[in-house]
Amino acid sequence: MVVNPIVLLIGIIFAPLAAAMAFIITYGEYTHHYSDKKMPLKLATEAAIMTFIVFGIISLVIGLVIGNMVNG
Repeated sequence: MVVNPIVLLIGIIFAPLAAAMAFIITYGEYTHHYSDKKMPLKLATEAAIMTFIVFGIISLVIGLVIGNMVNG
């Protein structure tokens, strides 16, 4: 099992960026529907964490696939 380091680097850069964007978008939308600021903050944080996890897993899988295709 060989992991392509370029894909992992891309995942390390874009996973936090995607999580931040998910947080900003989700928080902006949920503030329109809740009068209390705690609930939108909690929901936006959950969305950001899930986005970070999903992007991290996807980049790891792509890194494994590309690394194994290149090396044999």
